[in-house]
Amino acid sequence: MLDIPLLLRVDVVAVTAAQIDMGVCDAIQRNAPVEDPVAMSAPHLPKVAGIDPTVPAPAHTAAPLPGLPTPPVAPGAMIQDKLAGWVSDLTTLHELTERLTRTGTVDDALQELLRAGAALVGARRGMAVLEPADGLGPTTTIGLGLAHADLGTIETVPRSATSYGRILDDVPGEPASERRRPGPVAVPDLFADEGLDPRHREVAARLGYAASYTVPLVTEAAGRLGAAVWLYDEPAEPTEGRRHLVGLYGQYASEHLARLLELERGRARLATIAEELLPSRLPRVPGVQLAARHRTGPQGGGDWYDALALPEGALGMAVGSVSGSGPSALAAMGRLRASLRAYAVMEGEDPVAVLSDLELLLRLTEPARSATALFAYTEPAHRKIVLAGAGHTPPLIVGERRTEYVETSLSAPLGMLACWEAPSVEIAPEPGETVLFYTDGLLRRTGESTDRAFARLHAAAATVPRADRPDPGAIADHVLRTVLPDGGSGDEDVVLLAARFE
Repeated sequence: MLDIPLLLRVDVVAVTAAQIDMGVCDAIQRNAPVEDPVAMSAPHLPKVAGIDPTVPAPAHTAAPLPGLPTPPVAPGAMIQDKLAGWVSDLTTLHELTERLTRTGTVDDALQELLRAGAALVGARRGMAVLEPADGLGPTTTIGLGLAHADLGTIETVPRSATSYGRILDDVPGEPASERRRPGPVAVPDLFADEGLDPRHREVAARLGYAASYTVPLVTEAAGRLGAAVWLYDEPAEPTEGRRHLVGLYGQYASEHLARLLELERGRARLATIAEELLPSRLPRVPGVQLAARHRTGPQGGGDWYDALALPEGALGMAVGSVSGSGPSALAAMGRLRASLRAYAVMEGEDPVAVLSDLELLLRLTEPARSATALFAYTEPAHRKIVLAGAGHTPPLIVGERRTEYVETSLSAPLGMLACWEAPSVEIAPEPGETVLFYTDGLLRRTGESTDRAFARLHAAAATVPRADRPDPGAIADHVLRTVLPDGGSGDEDVVLLAARFE
């Protein structure tokens, strides 16, 4: 982002221009020699937003007609033209950085970087290579005006023969502390370079580019992140002014990419921790098929599921959600799930007792936290389910002849009351029916009211294709695709646990 508001900088430039014009007029009235405009303006033109005043701005006056004497140019007009050029560059840079700021993912930021850079250097195509120097990833290559096959063709060129390879590859044996910060690399005419690698020449001819300009993506804190390359159809090279602008933009883009990269790495770590805290595999119990789906939110929520085999061929199934987000919610979720497994082994045939014990544990160990939970004691051989819920969403039965919610008793979440207890309910699924357990994140991500979200879920379950009904995993996938076609809005976790009875 720019250091000071754009309007303030425009005011400073306008005032400076007025001061310069007054000085020129005074000199003319006193018949004194007019000083060099650039030298005269040096004390009054500070470096604005990183734009160097010594960089010449494009001329804004028309060329004289042939054969006519060149009219004299007033010094004030020349200064104003230069100031107008700087203000125009400043406005362009401000607009491009504002657009970049609105990107929220690494891929979107790289695409915006390529589009803006292409406009600044006057190119039509380009590619961005993300390859952090710390080796922690992620790594990717994104193209502008280049198909996936074109990027693959470029990558067949020996790395050392490419301009981005000179930036990304470290010098063997050179200590990290002595490595110099890479600078931009311009190749004005690839085919005029006698030392060009034959494969590079072949690829450039096939894809139709004759010149390139490469800018490193590097920050002081994160080090090297990657490089951006823009390709010209004909021999060309950006002007000094364009180089200066794309350099400033590249510095800002690098800082923005570093922030997004750290966020993406944090999300990946949270997702990994969440997956490790959930079951690595579901048990196999005769008479029932199980499938689970889990989507971790960007901040890492506390939604969870579990299924464990119990004595005498029984099966315990549970879903739940811990309040909060981030690492603390994940840790609380892991503790709650482990405790519920222990209570289920000891007294799983009584779901009310299991949740009562869990509520007491939560109230004593984490009084500032609440949670919802649903536990179901299942006897697959008899197609019998006894379940109890604490502030949790009701299960949904999906079958050939019915799609309906299970009527459970109303209850507050765990940790909300001094003493929790609610009656259990018993259901008997028909052969071929699937009971779908889920967390409220599935409903909240729709962005609709609760009633409309429930109706949307019901409609999705009712439209499961006949071919998918024998597979609980296919049913869960269909529900997710239908309820959240674009992933939904919000940061909530989503959990689905499907149990199909034979």
